[in-house]
Amino acid sequence: MFKSKKYAFNPNTTDTLIGEGTTFEGRFKSEASIRIEGTITGDVECAGDVIVGEHGSVKSNISARDVILAGSVQGNVTAKGKLTVTSTGSLYGNIQAASFIIEEGGLFQGNSKMADAKTVPDLPEKKEPEPDNKPAAAAVPPAASGAFGGQPIAL
Repeated sequence: MFKSKKYAFNPNTTDTLIGEGTTFEGRFKSEASIRIEGTITGDVECAGDVIVGEHGSVKSNISARDVILAGSVQGNVTAKGKLTVTSTGSLYGNIQAASFIIEEGGLFQGNSKMADAKTVPDLPEKKEPEPDNKPAAAAVPPAASGAFGGQPIAL
């Protein structure tokens, strides 16, 4: 009655649309391209392209073949190909891509690392910061570790 069909995904087609007014929370993974016009909170991993529309808002890390940002993204972006921030787009986070384009009016705040498509890794796993077990008095700021021990010097 219900037969399982083997379906070959085409990463060149837009398979999924998160519409305006829709909110999604959690990890999102797709073999085809996706378009986001709503809000996503959580990681996005896509074998195809990710397009964040003008009304789209993403608070997560994105890993995809190509990424086009016309909306807002807060998180790190890894693109195996091209990352484009349009004139209406904003990106607050670090990027790693083979090609990076920011149109006039687009906003990018973060660090960028350029690599060819073969060396761009998959989305790195999040690591929790290790707690610092040193007592507060033992922590010495970098400026205080010099030859004068952080003491003011009269010239």
